[in-house]
Amino acid sequence: MRYFAKHLIVAEAVRNKSSESEFNFFHVTDQMRPHLAILMGKGGFRALLSRALALARTEVSWLSAIRVDANGTLEGFEEIRPKPGPAEFLEGRVVLLAQLLGLLVTFIGPRLTARLAGEIWPEISPNDWDFGKEVNK
Repeated sequence: MRYFAKHLIVAEAVRNKSSESEFNFFHVTDQMRPHLAILMGKGGFRALLSRALALARTEVSWLSAIRVDANGTLEGFEEIRPKPGPAEFLEGRVVLLAQLLGLLVTFIGPRLTARLAGEIWPEISPNDWDFGKEVNK
């Protein structure tokens, strides 16, 4: 899952490079929110993201400052002390997104997760969305 998560984060960074002033630290999860809210409702998405965040916090300590608001948006970036370096920040984002994708695969299955991801990011090859196989990268 981390391979897929990092792939998405890098793809989003490249896509949004021209709008760096509007850059959102967790743009990928924000891209997923409306699609998943249709599937499971706002409360369901908020619960799923909250669980992914709780799991990710066990691996990345700076995520303890982050919380999920009533709309399913991640907040608390200004409270992160000390600020993580770029590599540490990327790792936290990757871990959180990997946990979210892993929960999706667990709850709705690899096929539906791949279909949803393909709808959100149609520019990414369908071969990259095979969540049913192991990826050793």
